[in-house]
Order: sequence, then C-alpha cells, then structure tokens
Amino acid sequence: MTNEELWKTVLTEMELSLSRANFTTWFKGTAILANNSGAILVSVPNGFVKEWLENKFNRQILNIVRTLHPDVRDIKYAVGGLRMSIPTQKKDFAQFMPERTTEARQDTDIDKGTNLNRRYSFNSFVVGSNNELAHAASLAVTKNLGRVYNPLFLYGGVGLGKTHLLQATGNQALLEAPDKKVLYMSSERLTAEIIESIKNKTIEEMKQKYAKLDLLIIDDIQFIAGKERTQDIFFGTFNELYGKNKQIILSSDRPPSAIPALEERLRSRFEGGMIADIGIPDYETRLAILNTKCKEKSFEVDPNSLAYIASNIQKNIRELEGALNRIIAFSQIYNKTPDFKEVKKLLAAYLNTPYRKTTHQAILKSVADFYNITQNDLLKRSRKKEVVRPRQIAMYLLREETKSSFPEIGAKLGGRDHSTVIHAYEKIKKEEDGDETTKQEITLIKERLYQAFE
Repeated sequence: MTNEELWKTVLTEMELSLSRANFTTWFKGTAILANNSGAILVSVPNGFVKEWLENKFNRQILNIVRTLHPDVRDIKYAVGGLRMSIPTQKKDFAQFMPERTTEARQDTDIDKGTNLNRRYSFNSFVVGSNNELAHAASLAVTKNLGRVYNPLFLYGGVGLGKTHLLQATGNQALLEAPDKKVLYMSSERLTAEIIESIKNKTIEEMKQKYAKLDLLIIDDIQFIAGKERTQDIFFGTFNELYGKNKQIILSSDRPPSAIPALEERLRSRFEGGMIADIGIPDYETRLAILNTKCKEKSFEVDPNSLAYIASNIQKNIRELEGALNRIIAFSQIYNKTPDFKEVKKLLAAYLNTPYRKTTHQAILKSVADFYNITQNDLLKRSRKKEVVRPRQIAMYLLREETKSSFPEIGAKLGGRDHSTVIHAYEKIKKEEDGDETTKQEITLIKERLYQAFE
C-alpha cells in the first residue's frame, strides 16, 4: 500500500467519526510525506492543525494506521512542504522529522479567504422530503442576504448533509454577489481563534474582522456550549452583524432549545429567526445520493451494490459516501470493480449491527488495546491518568453494552465499590454527549469490539 493509499484510508475512517465541518477544518490539506522504519511524517497546512492533530486525534490516527501497518510506532506532523529529499536511513529520518518550512500546502478545493469548499453546490445537493424546507430556506437566503430568515438555523443528526447545504449557500451567495464578504468556519475553529487572540491580545482585531462580513456561517454551533468566553464574544459579534442586517447561518445537531449549557441570550437569538431541520433520508433519496456521488467521481458500480448500501445504511449520508469510497479504494488498489459478493464482504465490518452481543472480557480487551495498556492495568488500584480514564470508559461500556449492574461491573474491575462505577458511568456519559473527542474514542472502541465477532 502506498503512502497516498494509506492516508486515504485514514481520512476515510476519520471522516466517518467527525462532522463534515470538523473533518474539513482539521484534515484538509494533509498528506503523508514519509514512512520510514515505523515512523510516519504527515504534512499539515498550518500550526493550528498541527497542534490539534497532535493533541486531539493522534491516538485515533495511530490506531487506524496500525491496523494496516502494525510496525508503525509514531506519527509526527510538520507544517508545510519539504526542504530536501526525504531521507531513507533511519538515523537521518529521525533528524529530519523536526525540519519543516513555513510555506503551507495549498488545497485547491478550499478558498482561503472564505474557507468554503468549491465542490459544494446546490446542484450536487440531493433534495428529498427530509430536507426540503432547509434547502428552500437556504436558497432563499442567497437571493437576499440579511433580509429573510436571519438568522437561519439548520439542525439535524451527524452526516445528514448540513455542512454541504451551508457551504453550498455560501458559494451561491458569492455567485449572486461576488463583492460580498463571506466566512465559513466550524465552532471549534471559532473557539481556537478566540483562544489564540486572547493569548496574543488581538481580540479587538478579531472582532473587527467579523464585523466586516456580509455572511457569517458557523457549523456545529452546539460546541460553544459551556465555553463562556466564546459565547460572550460570539454574542457581541452576532448582535453587531444582525444590527447591520448582515446574514448569519448556523448549524447544530439539535435545535437551540436542546443545546445544554447554552446561554439564554444566545438561545433567544438563535430562535428569533428561521429554524429548519434535516431529517433522515428515505431509501429513494439515499439511492439518489449514491448515484450522484458515483457520477461526481466518474465511477460505475453494480446497481445491486448501490441498492445494498442504500438499504443497509439508513441514518447517515456521510456513511453512505464512506461505504462508496471503500469500494472505490478497493477498485483503485486492485484495478478492478468489485462484484456484488465482494461488496458485501468489503462492507461486512462497516455496516451497523446494533443487535450484536459482546462479553465483559471482550470489552476490557478492546479498551486496553485501544489505549495501549494491559487488561491487568484496568484491574489494578493505580490512579495514573493514563489508566484511570480507560478504566472509566470500560465501566461505561460494560454498563451500556452488557447491561450489567453497577455492583457486577465493580466486581469485574478489581472489586470496586458500585458508587465508583456509577460516578464513572455518569461522567463518561456526560462527556460522550458533549465532547466530540470522547464520542469518537467510544465509537472507535465499539468498532474494534464488534469487528472481533465478524
């Protein structure tokens, strides 16, 4: 497998566990530069991305890579391109890892001024009964920025097309009026910019930048909940733009009333405009989406295979595309289009299987493997941070996946008191609901857990 194919696999897996906005923010413009003697060097476009991948996603990336290359021990990230040819000797490679240039690698799909991906348009957005209102409202906004449906608040589950619609709206608004100032960003990028501006004492400059916009689009706004400083600054920005009849578009995985730890003044502002939901697509819409994606990618596949995917992946459009990408990757690697039987085998471990059963031993093994510790570590009385959190995750999964009682779980984890288990369960459940990283870790552990039973 080439470096390009390896990284494409990583991107496909990460895209399935992230919202489209977060995936675009943190993984666009990345690529493997070198893979030598168990160490991989990844190029990233800027320091923001480098820091985020190192601190938030490195473990997940490493676990994905190790499923394909078990000998890989470490992944490093470098801003920009290379100054020199990639070393081939292990000692030279180790010396080379810290070296980088300041020139960021450009991604031709992303407009640097707006953060919009040019590939997203209304033409490629498949309209169905699940998203008709959201689509119509978004299209109406592009004709008259700030005058109708302001703010426009779109909500729906992960992977249902919110980001596509947001970016299509931004791109169409620029087609209608090229002189307009448009900015698209995820709420996590907004928070990161605020933190950086506070650190550098440039908060007023940042506010002025937003104040000049004609259209501000924030994806996954639910993630500012509980972040008081971010909410405070965004509230001021919202009011200034709204007062000047500038358009604001927001997305979330839930309506404003259901976002916990969101300040009431922001909730009131969000509910003051147009709220439209994006639901789960029906079978016909899912099949139409797959056919559209095949056309976009100039890829032909057996209609029975597409029908199989559309029938088995029902709640997430991004997973539909992810399944199709796996088939395309197979075709590219083996230089053949898989037949229906091969497609079923290829997607067997990928498709949702909500009724599978597991055991407490399998859960402990999956958790220990994921965090690179031993099962015995989970049973010890150690209070080390690298052990305590995996143990709490194990307690949570034992409760969720086996429905064991709290005393039973305590007994299986070194004879701990049931109150300790209850505390761990409630803590991780709260984190899973409100923290994207925790949600991703649990999803990856479950995939590892249930793949063992395929």
